[in-house]
Amino acid sequence: MPRRREVPVLGSLCLQSLVQHMQSLWVRDYSDNYLDEFQFRFVMGPFNDLPGSAVQELLRLLAESRRLSRAALHLLLLPQLRELSLSPCPGLASNGIARLLALRCQGLSSLDLRGCSRLSPAALEAVVEALPRLQRLVLAATQAEERVLSALGRRCRALRELDVSHCRNLAPRALRCLAFDPLHRRRGCPALRVLLARGLELAGDGGTAPAPASALAFLLLALPCLEFLAHGAVPDTLRLLHEQELDGAEDADGFPSLQEAARWRGVMPGGPRLTLPLRRVEDVEEPDLAVVRAMCPQAEEANVWLRDGTGTAELQRWGSLSRLTLGCAEGRALAGLVPVLQSLGPRLQSLTLHGFCCHDGLALVAVLAACPGLQAFSAELHLPPDTGTESGEPDEEPPRCASDPLPRGCPQLQTFSLTLAGGTGSGLALGTTLSPALTSLLRHAPRLQHLRLLAIPFPLDPVFQAVLAAPGPPLQELQELSLAGSHVSGRTVRLLLASHSRLHRMDLSRCRDVHRRDYDGFLQRVRKQRLDLDIAWE
Repeated sequence: MPRRREVPVLGSLCLQSLVQHMQSLWVRDYSDNYLDEFQFRFVMGPFNDLPGSAVQELLRLLAESRRLSRAALHLLLLPQLRELSLSPCPGLASNGIARLLALRCQGLSSLDLRGCSRLSPAALEAVVEALPRLQRLVLAATQAEERVLSALGRRCRALRELDVSHCRNLAPRALRCLAFDPLHRRRGCPALRVLLARGLELAGDGGTAPAPASALAFLLLALPCLEFLAHGAVPDTLRLLHEQELDGAEDADGFPSLQEAARWRGVMPGGPRLTLPLRRVEDVEEPDLAVVRAMCPQAEEANVWLRDGTGTAELQRWGSLSRLTLGCAEGRALAGLVPVLQSLGPRLQSLTLHGFCCHDGLALVAVLAACPGLQAFSAELHLPPDTGTESGEPDEEPPRCASDPLPRGCPQLQTFSLTLAGGTGSGLALGTTLSPALTSLLRHAPRLQHLRLLAIPFPLDPVFQAVLAAPGPPLQELQELSLAGSHVSGRTVRLLLASHSRLHRMDLSRCRDVHRRDYDGFLQRVRKQRLDLDIAWE
């Protein structure tokens, strides 16, 4: 049975009370008497003695309940804050708030300003200058400009993660300011490990500026700890560096040449080939696999799009991978991945598949059997066009599946997601092989916490009935379950409610065999037994 609702701890109840009375007490007094007064640096009030974690939680609760206001922010921007996110309320993030933030919160280590487009470049620069302890900063979809990045490079020596995605005023060449200050001839951001710069590809660089690949090449050479750079030109950049097409002259903006940046890494002409410490690479096309693998031999996570099968051997030799995403646009058969996964599978902890065609459950069984150490699996697969007769019977007898095709299962599996798209028939032929595969998997996945079976075209009732009847008990760690668009009835939901799981969320959207009377009965049971369970249905 899902857990009963827990009695809130005293600290949580106190914070909830603060949230409920914030407007009527402290915010009203502050708004009436002090809101537009900027002569004072700090506000002496009832929140000054709260620990930073409590202030952070109070801000989160106010934002979630839509009760966070400008006056409340004035009261809660306190020196003890270590983490602050204004992304839930970007409309409140004004230049005035930025000034208070820079004055009062100089101990921040994490700041999220995603979508705060009202902050001017000058305000952003002032905030960055005032927060030298920042380790994580999100400026996505803001007015950040080159001078903001220059300030980051100068001041934030401890910065480890930065997100400047979709900043319209930034071009790829501006990113170089993070790594080097041409005015003071000093390198910056020595600890930066993650740089997200998606959506900067369309920003104009101007006719005389270096190409994005050249600018990103300078970043990859000048930032010694960089493990992930998210930008569409990264594959081209790796190709440029692999071919050692490095210019030898300082550019017009005063940045060192790529040859000099390579020397910072100890790469000399005639010496060992350059490799990079990237741990994650995205948007890798199959023809580029050899280059990317050679440049990033330590990569642990890769997102690869397959085309003609020419890179399969390279993929099999990439021994450092533990998290892999594979996609294809041609709808190639899922069974074709089995040889690759038999090589990589024993090391994989996460596997995500997009666009492959699932002809029967045997291919999925082979894929999962090749990856016994998986902790997360997600697949959006296409069904082949129906080949049955008008009577609904298949032309050929479907392949047989063993009663327990995955006897060893995936004992480390915590997340499993399967979505099936396409196909217009009943899906019964697919169910003869896929149903035993799902049953076997769920029986032998004792750590499973998140389960999504979406748009499954055959009945899932027999699967869950067989799983829940098995000894163990199975699914006892299950917390979230989504069966949206699948064939499942209220009977299975009642079995789940009576099981030993830890369910706290269940999504039954678009389940045609779950009716209004079933849903009302579920809600009544949840209320009567005081279960900590949210059930969605439509």
